[in-house]
Formats: sequence, C-alpha cells, structure tokens
Amino acid sequence: MKEKRKAASMYVLKRLLAYMVKNYKFSFLVVVVCIVIGAFATMQGMLFVQSLVDDYIVPLLNSENPDFTPLAQALSGIVVFYIIGIAASYAYNRIMVNVSQGTMKKFRDELFANMESLPIKYFDTHAHGDIMSVYTNDVDTLRQLFSQSIPQIINSAATLVATFISMIVLNIPLTIVTLVMALVMLRVTTVFSGLSGKYFQKQQRDLGNVDGFIEEMMDGQKVVKVFCHCKGEPGRLSDGAHRR
Repeated sequence: MKEKRKAASMYVLKRLLAYMVKNYKFSFLVVVVCIVIGAFATMQGMLFVQSLVDDYIVPLLNSENPDFTPLAQALSGIVVFYIIGIAASYAYNRIMVNVSQGTMKKFRDELFANMESLPIKYFDTHAHGDIMSVYTNDVDTLRQLFSQSIPQIINSAATLVATFISMIVLNIPLTIVTLVMALVMLRVTTVFSGLSGKYFQKQQRDLGNVDGFIEEMMDGQKVVKVFCHCKGEPGRLSDGAHRR
C-alpha cells in the first residue's frame, strides 16, 4: 500500500513538473542554472575557510613583516563568489515568481473551462463548498508546490552535490560518517512522510466538507428561513423575499 502511494505521488509530481516546464522551458532552464551557480558559489565559500587559515593566516602569524596583500586579494575573490551566489539566488527566486504565477493562472483557466463543460448532475451531487475548495485550498497547495517545493528540491540537490564534493576534498573519513548519518535521517524522514501523507489527504477532504457545510448551511440560512416561513403560506413568498 505504501509503495502504491509513493508511486502515485511520484507520478503526480512528474505530471505537475511536466505541466510547468511545458509552458516555461527557457525560464525553468535559467532557474536550474542559477540554482547550480548559487550552490557552487556557496561551495567555494566553504572551501575557502580551510585555505584562509592554512595559506594566509598561519603564514602571517609566523612572519616578522606580514604582507596582507595576498589575503586581501583572496578575500576580494571570495566576495565576488558570494555576490555571484546572491545574484543567482535572487534571479531564480524572481523568475520562479513569474513561472509559478503564470502556471497557476493557466491551471485555473483550464480548471474553470473544464468545470463549465461538466453536466448539471455533477453540481447536484457535489456540495458547492467542496467545489470551491478545489479552487482555493487545493490550488493554493499547488501554488506552494510550484513556487517553493520544486525550487527547493532542485536547490537541495545542487547543494548536496556541491557539499559532497567539498567534503571529499576536505576529509574523506568524516564524509563517510556524514553519509551514514544522512542515510539514517533519510530513512526516518521517508517513514514519517509516508505516515503523514494519509493525514494530509484527510485534511484536504475535510476542508472540502467544511467548506461545503459553510456554503450550504451557513451562507444559505436566509434562504432556508424564507422558505421555512413561507411553508404552507404561498401568499407570503413575495413578502418574505421582500423582507430579505
């Protein structure tokens, strides 16, 4: 059962990703490039810490006439890397705003067009609030996926690769220990994600039921009162409607 849910989740994720890339291929490619640039700029900063101590600070401490010019040049170089990383992060976040909002607009338009083609029977057998929940809660969840989750997955993958390379360069035994602990954390996260997935589905279903109840019972109280007052008194229908 868990394997089926996992396969279904991956299938949905692939469909949504393909839907977004189909309309914004170039923009999405630029986002991926900017994320990779930002990740490797961060890696340069991590690697520079060791070089800063071993190649610049220690020689300066042991020198009678220290020359700070090489240190200043190295710091200037790392500042350039950080500026590039910041610019890349800003660029991909800014582009993802346009991509996610444009994708959601197209998604809503297609959803509305499809709903217009549905038969009357569908609206008679589904609560109006449940239908509204598709446009609000469910679509908002997709918005978070497009604007935050997908870029975060790509950013995490690029950062993971860059960090792994830097760890190998710095210390191999500590890299092995870190990988073992990362596998343990991944296993725990996978288990808890599987347990929380069914509750998230129940949450979305309950939200639809609540919206349906509010739309049908709470917002329609005035209409219910009018028809209750007019029950058995056909002549008072217009008066009740007028008082409303």
